[in-house]
Amino acid sequence: MTSTVHTTVDSPLGPLLLVGERSATAAGGLLLHSLSMTGQKRAVTVGPDWSADADAFADLAEQLTGYFAGEREGFEVGLQTAGTEFQQRVWAAIDAIPYGETTSYGRLAEQIGAPRAAVRAVGAAIGANPALIVRPCHRIVGADGALTGYAGGLERKEYLLGREGALLRG
Repeated sequence: MTSTVHTTVDSPLGPLLLVGERSATAAGGLLLHSLSMTGQKRAVTVGPDWSADADAFADLAEQLTGYFAGEREGFEVGLQTAGTEFQQRVWAAIDAIPYGETTSYGRLAEQIGAPRAAVRAVGAAIGANPALIVRPCHRIVGADGALTGYAGGLERKEYLLGREGALLRG
């Protein structure tokens, strides 16, 4: 039987709620279920049966600190996020977007073999991403490079892309 654990870590974006479960086989001994922000659309709230366990997230918290300090470009953590097969395909494509780069909703749809008409469905799958920052959905922009939609808010998206140097490249 697994039990859900959680902690909150401070960040330049405000408090981040980390939710997961301990796992002997996962990177850092943790399977991350979600990373959410205060005020986020569809933000996770702590469940009544969950246990506070900062130690379970110590490695990820250190990685997040390094990311925000400009010392790391990615994360080594096991992800176990619930979603449809289509969402999982979209999320896998998001995971492959390199640090400091962006792509559009349309290009992402093409990449997963979805028809152009599926761009809205791709956007909905991106919006359902439960692991913000770690799964870098902030790297998805409009076809013209405009900052559009981010569950954590456009100010946070702009901050993250600016931090990665992606705003300079357009």
